[in-house]
Amino acid sequence: MVTRTAPTMVPAAHLAGVVVVVDPGHQLGNAAFPAQIGQPVEAGGFSKPCNTTGTATEGGYAEATFTWEVALRLRRELQRAGARVLLTRTSNDGGAWGPCVDVRGRAGNPGQPGPTADLKISIHADGSLEAGAHGFHVIAPTEVDPWTTDIAGTSLRLAGLVRDALVDAGLATSTYVGSDGIDVRDDLATLNLSDVPTVLVELGNMRDDGDAALMTSAAGQQDYASAMAAAVERFLDR
Repeated sequence: MVTRTAPTMVPAAHLAGVVVVVDPGHQLGNAAFPAQIGQPVEAGGFSKPCNTTGTATEGGYAEATFTWEVALRLRRELQRAGARVLLTRTSNDGGAWGPCVDVRGRAGNPGQPGPTADLKISIHADGSLEAGAHGFHVIAPTEVDPWTTDIAGTSLRLAGLVRDALVDAGLATSTYVGSDGIDVRDDLATLNLSDVPTVLVELGNMRDDGDAALMTSAAGQQDYASAMAAAVERFLDR
């Protein structure tokens, strides 16, 4: 059994003045709104559906609920350190849908409503049916002109720090996607449309019994959140 040691958070107000966008993937009610989530939106030079339903554990625990719970814990950790945290959705509601991935991708950008963010983390979980597939991976945007040329390098650095913090917490990197817990993609609107450093974290495979047990536990959710909060601190060198 792996013993996980959550990173120790920094003193209160250490991140004063920092703005972080936290994007809890999907929405619990997306499946009830197929027309809305199926509408095409801008994804960075091409279009994609507005959103998807997300995945779930074999026991029916929804990805949307997992990402919401981790996002709330991450927000709490960052706020304790003095940061301002903006969530891309404000509920986990079976009667609601969205927001679309283009809205999520632009959240925190200069010129968008609200303050400009220092960085953005999108929280997700995978649903691979590949035998033995387990572990997390962190996705950074590849350099696509003109969409991500300004953030690709800093986003890859952020991805490495998030990966390292999750490993330090005793979490295993993916056995089936990416290399050493890092993947680089050009097809994700939430990354392509960002003008601030950003990553999308697939925190594990919900169809794997071991990952699912961690994801559905309060202790596991806190491990994920504490590790990502530590990565934010390291990225900002504070």
